[in-house]
Amino acid sequence: MQKAVLITGCSSGIGLAAAYDLQQRGYQVLAACRKAEDVERMNQAGFIGIQLDLDDAQSVEHAAQQVLIACNNRLYALFNNGGYGVYGTLQTVSRQQFEQQFSTNLFGTHQLTMLLLPSMLAQGEGRIISTSSVMGLISTAGRGAYAASKYALEAWNDALRHELHGSGIRVSLIEPGPIDTHFTANVHQTRHDRPVKNPGIAARFALPAEAILPPLRHALESRHPRLRYPVTLLAWAITVLRRLVPATIMDRILRVK
Repeated sequence: MQKAVLITGCSSGIGLAAAYDLQQRGYQVLAACRKAEDVERMNQAGFIGIQLDLDDAQSVEHAAQQVLIACNNRLYALFNNGGYGVYGTLQTVSRQQFEQQFSTNLFGTHQLTMLLLPSMLAQGEGRIISTSSVMGLISTAGRGAYAASKYALEAWNDALRHELHGSGIRVSLIEPGPIDTHFTANVHQTRHDRPVKNPGIAARFALPAEAILPPLRHALESRHPRLRYPVTLLAWAITVLRRLVPATIMDRILRVK
């Protein structure tokens, strides 16, 4: 029997690359997108398209119902990959923008996961994997709102992993670092006259979206999946530096343009 996997944020980038790869590996892929035209494109590509707006509680509930029907209440894995970034100094981020950032990157993810979790618990096995970010490990000027949502996702993930210990459901995080996708182009800038730009070093170390596939496969298929999967060299470097370097020194490093 095919194992069913739901992937959110499938319209492009990491989600789309994951959908095609897992389909080729024999999974039944449920591909969730926010826009109706992207859902139709997923259907035409042989996936089960699911319309999902993580910022809309009713949309999340409806999507979860569709998922459970499509997989006959036997969902094996959930790849929480949907999200976006709000960039701008904190003085320019409104409460509404902050709430929408958390609504999409955390609250919707939480709601969707909790709606699907009972069917996974009933099987006694499964995988919950979420896309975090280097910004879930460090925070820099102009990215405070996005980083805060990813820090929160990391904490949420840790709590979920402890709560599901012994259930047969394994919980992992993928921490990509700079990936060459449409993410940056789709960032919501709070000030278009002074957009927050990624440092040049990020572009030099960027990898294609397919770089996340080996970690994703391991998280899905290994008997002993890791808790966290840094992907790019920058993600690995930040992971190590946070453990070894004092915070004051890290601040100096992160302020270098």
